[in-house]
Amino acid sequence: MEILIFLVIAVAGWIFISSHLKKKRREALLGKYGDKQIVDMIMKHMFWQGQTVEQLLDALGNPVDVDKKVLKTKSKEVWKYHRTGKGRYGLRITIENGGVVGWEKKS
Repeated sequence: MEILIFLVIAVAGWIFISSHLKKKRREALLGKYGDKQIVDMIMKHMFWQGQTVEQLLDALGNPVDVDKKVLKTKSKEVWKYHRTGKGRYGLRITIENGGVVGWEKKS
């Protein structure tokens, strides 16, 4: 019985702390971007065409790996997420001149 009470209290505490941290993060992102729609998409870990590098980092975190190419008129990077094997990734996001221009997602 004591163990059950402890588990209930621990789970309730974890839910409260998790909810509080999520609320604080949302407030910080709203202060940073000033756009509720962008903040909602970031909180859902979404990515989209035209998204800035900073928004992508806030949404998905740092990539596992990055390929960089500097061309005459633009810079191009491919950010890789969700490693599935050696040299294999479930998500590759292409960035040109500081913004998301496309992605390749494997199921």
